[in-house]
Amino acid sequence: MSDQVLLLANTAVAIAGIVLAIVRLKFPPVFALLFGTLYLGLTTKVGAAGTVEAVSDGFADVMGDIGILVALGVILGSLLTVTDTMQRLVEATLKLFGERSVPYVFAAALSSLFTSIYSDVLLVLSAPLARRLGPRLGPRGRAIMGGALTAGIEVGLVFVAPGVAAVAIAGILRVPLGQMFLLGLTVGLPTALLTMFAYAGLLRVMKWAPELDELAAGDEPVDSGTLARDDPSEQPSTGSAASRSPNREPVTGESGASGARTSTQQAVQQEAGATRREPALFVSVTPVLVSLLLIAAGAAAEALSIKSATVTLLTDPVIALFLGAGLAYALASRVRPREEISAAVGTALSQCGPILVLSGISGSLGSIIEGSGMADVLGKAFSTGFLPPLLLVWLVAAVLHIALGSISVAGITAAGILAPIAGSLDTPVVLVALAAGSGALFVPHVSSNFFWMFQSLLGFTTRGTVKTHAIPMTLASVISLPITLVMSLFA
Repeated sequence: MSDQVLLLANTAVAIAGIVLAIVRLKFPPVFALLFGTLYLGLTTKVGAAGTVEAVSDGFADVMGDIGILVALGVILGSLLTVTDTMQRLVEATLKLFGERSVPYVFAAALSSLFTSIYSDVLLVLSAPLARRLGPRLGPRGRAIMGGALTAGIEVGLVFVAPGVAAVAIAGILRVPLGQMFLLGLTVGLPTALLTMFAYAGLLRVMKWAPELDELAAGDEPVDSGTLARDDPSEQPSTGSAASRSPNREPVTGESGASGARTSTQQAVQQEAGATRREPALFVSVTPVLVSLLLIAAGAAAEALSIKSATVTLLTDPVIALFLGAGLAYALASRVRPREEISAAVGTALSQCGPILVLSGISGSLGSIIEGSGMADVLGKAFSTGFLPPLLLVWLVAAVLHIALGSISVAGITAAGILAPIAGSLDTPVVLVALAAGSGALFVPHVSSNFFWMFQSLLGFTTRGTVKTHAIPMTLASVISLPITLVMSLFA
C-alpha cells in the first residue's frame, strides 16, 4: 500500500511540476513535459535504464504514427493559403446564403474544410474578413463574428483531422485517422453550429458595450494587417493571403469598408491580374476534398471489411494527404512564384515541429506511466463507476487546459496520460480522443497566446475577448461533451 501511495505522490509531483514549469517559470512546454516525464521514470520502478528506453520507445511510437501525417496536413493547409482558397470560398458562400448566415458559414467552413491550416494562420487569414463583415450584422456584429471564429477554428483544431491537435491526440491514443475524421466531423460540425446558435442567443442577454468591449481604431494595439506582414512568430513569411491577391482589397485592421486603393496600387494589381489568373474555386478546393474523401473512404472500407490492395493504398491517410498536398502544390505553382511556394512549405514545416516534439514526449510520458504501474491505478479509478469514463477523460483534459492555458498542450498531455488505459475503458478509444479534445476546450484564459492574438486581430478589449473567445469556446466544450456521451450509447 505504501508503494502505491508513493507512486501516486510522485505522479502528482510530476504533473504539478509540469504545470508549474509552464505557467509560473515560463518553461517551453516541451522542456517542462520532458522534465516531468524523466522525474516520474526516475522516482518509480521504471528506474534509470528503463526511463531512457521508455522515453525513446514512447517518442518513436508516436512519431511513427503521426509525424508524416502532421507534416503533410500542415503543408496542405499552407499551400491552400497561397491560392486564397478560404477567403474565396467564404465570399462565394456569402453570395449564396446572404450576410445574415455569415457567422454559421464561418463556423462550419473553419471547423470542417480548413482544419489543415495552422490555427494561428487561420486566425490571421479569417480575422480581416470577420472585421469587415461584422458591422453589417448590427451593433453586436463584431462580437458574433468573434464567436464564429472561435467556434470554427478551435473546434476544428481538436476534433477534425487533419487538424494538428486532432491528429496528435489520435496518434497518441492509436486511433485510425479515418475513424477520427468521420467521428470527429460528426461531433465537430454540430458543435460549431450549435455553439454559434447558443452564443447568438446568449449575446442577446449578455451586455455588449462597444465602448467597453471594442477598441477604438486609434487605440488598437496591433493592426491586423501589420501583424500579418511583420510578425514572423505569429504569421508565416508568405504573408497575408489577402495581401497577395491581386483582385482583392488588402488586409487592414479597420472594421469598415475603408482602405481605398490608390491609382498606382490599382495599376499594379491590374497588371498582376493580367498575368496571373486564380484557378476556379472548385478547383482550388479540390486538394482538401480529395484528401478528406479518401480518408473517409478508408474508414468506410474498413467498416465494411473491403479487402483491396488498391483501396488500401489510396485511402491510407499518408497517401491521401500526400495526394492532396501534391495537388495543392501543382495548383499553387500555376499562380504563384516558386520562391513563394517554397517559403510556404518551409514555414509549414517550422510550424508543425513544436507539435510533433510535444506529441512525441507525451508518448514518452504515456510509456513511463505504463511502466511505473500508474496505468493500473488509473484503470481502477476509471472503472469504479462513480462517473462515466468519458466524463473523467473530459475532466482530466479540462483541468489541464485551465492549468496550462493551451488547447493543444492540454489535449496532447491528457492523451499521453490516458494512452496506457484507453484500450481498457469500456468505450471505443476514438471517443476517448474526442472527449479529451472536448475537455481541452474548456475555459480558455489570459495565459494563452491565442487569446492575445485573437484580441489584437479582432480589435477587442480584454473584457471583449473574454466574451467573444472564452465564452464561445467554453460553450463548445460543454456542448460537445453530451454529443460524445450520446455517441457512446450506440458504440
